[in-house]
Parts: sequence; structure tokens; C-alpha cells
Amino acid sequence: MSHRRNPRTLLTPAMHSVLDRMARANQVPLHALTPTQARIAYEVGAGFLELPSPTLERVESLTIPARDGYDVPVRLYAPSAEPLPVLVYFHGGGFTIGGIATHDVLCRSLSHLAHCAVLSVAYRLAPEHQFPVAHNDAWDAVQWAAGHGASLGLDATRLAVGGDSAGGTLAAACALQARAAGLPLALQLLFYPGCTAHQDTPSHKTFAHGFMLEEAHIGYFFDQYIPALKDRDDWRFAPLNAPDVEGVAPAWFGLAECDPLVDEGILYADKLRAARVPVDLEIYRGVVHGFAMMGRAIPEARRAHQDAARALQHAFQTRL
Repeated sequence: MSHRRNPRTLLTPAMHSVLDRMARANQVPLHALTPTQARIAYEVGAGFLELPSPTLERVESLTIPARDGYDVPVRLYAPSAEPLPVLVYFHGGGFTIGGIATHDVLCRSLSHLAHCAVLSVAYRLAPEHQFPVAHNDAWDAVQWAAGHGASLGLDATRLAVGGDSAGGTLAAACALQARAAGLPLALQLLFYPGCTAHQDTPSHKTFAHGFMLEEAHIGYFFDQYIPALKDRDDWRFAPLNAPDVEGVAPAWFGLAECDPLVDEGILYADKLRAARVPVDLEIYRGVVHGFAMMGRAIPEARRAHQDAARALQHAFQTRL
């Protein structure tokens, strides 16, 4: 097949043009920056291709206590003051970059479209905080939302977890934790999650260069977050390694076809299905990792937001 020789022929024209514009901008690659510089560069570029931001009735900043006493910053979004179900959301950025600000529009869109509350979690980042701190912060936030959501006027009996990329990894791992803890979740909402320990699926080779998320980025992020290779087999980093996934929350996957991570997303969806977990899997054709935050340029991003919102409505049984 021709795309094996040149996988760029798979890209949609709009996606092609975004990647070409980025290449022409010729910015210093993230992996050549310090983590602090990379965070600033990512934050500056994050809103560039985003849709206009929906206005919501509630946008509130607060902190929630982690197990070691650290105050984890979170931002609550809600379209109305009624007691709404809650999506606890973890941003992407390779456990190293990203935050509440970079994912503000995506979280607002999901809250607006699904008519639910979204709690966006600024878990601690690497290299200052290495594995498993991000996972522990994420799980502490989920437990806090379950136990204290009502104090914010939310319906914490209807709870979901979600995230993109590294945040998808955290969401999938929290769904495994929730099952072990007997905490019922309505859904795990996973945009192109990282699921494997060692990036050894065929898509990592096919899409290693020229598709937004470069092989060098992945190596850089994981060396910051989880430097010891032996630690990477832990299911909290690689959910595909979970010994058993029976009884975890139903899953919605939104994957990008031209993404080094696409194969592991499919493998994890297959693993869940084999354990009779309800799975809804969408593969958006011709787009790259990170496309969900490019709604101004990439129609598939707008479709993915709507599909994700529908999955949340279905899981929460909300009626608009």
C-alpha cells in the first residue's frame, strides 16, 4: 500500500496544511528545550488553532489536597448551577508540559456540549515530580470529587474520568484504580491515550517523524517522567500491562489515524472488549496526535468534541 511508503498521503488536506505551516515556522523543537522552556512554548502555542471558547455559568478555581498534603490546583467548569454529573479531566503534555490553561477551551467545549461539570486537574509535572506522582495526584482528585463533589453543588454519584494523550493514560489508570476501590465510574473518555510500556507498536515506526508528535518528543517526555526503563512496565504508566481489566468503566476512545499512539489505543480497546467492557472506538481519519485542540483548522476536532459529548451524555443519562 502506498501509505506504507509515504504515510503522509493519509493526511487530510487541512491537516497537511497545518503541519506545513508548523514546519515553516521552524520553531526550536520541544525536546531541545528545558522542561520550563517547553512548558512556556506549549502554552504560547496552545490556543493557536482552538475554537472560540464557550461561555459557561460557572468557572471556578480551587485546590484539592493530595495524599502528601500538596494542594492540587483544579478548575471547575459548569454550564449551569444545577447539580450536574462530573467529568474529572487530565490534560496531555507527556507528563511534563501542559496545564489547566492549555486545555481550557477543550474542557469548556466538553462541559458546554455534554451539559456536565468538568473538573480540570493540574497534577504535578516531571521532571520535578516523577512517576508515580502524576498518577497519585490524578487518583486523589477522582476520590476527592467522589467524596466532596456534592459540597460544590455537583452530582458526584455520576462521575467520569477523561484525558488526552498522557492525560488519557492517567484516566485509564484511574479507571483501573476505581474498579479496585469499588468506586463506580460512568465512563473513561480517552483521547489518543498512551497505553504501552515501550513504544514498540508498528504505528510508532510508521508515524515516527513528520506527524506532530515526534519519536524524539516521546523519548524526551518519558525520560523526564519515568527515567528507569524497568519502571515503565507498571500498569499505572502502561495500562495495557494491567493484569486484568474486567469490570472497569465503559470506555470511549477518540484516536487519530496518523499517530504513533494509534495502535496501542486500539490494543487497549481490544483488551477491554475481550473483558466484556463496553467500548466505543472512533478513529478520526487523516489527522495527527493532538488534533482535538485544533478545531479552528481541523473539522475532525469539532466532530470529536461532539462524539465525546454524546458519549458523556449517554453515560450520564443526561437529557438536554
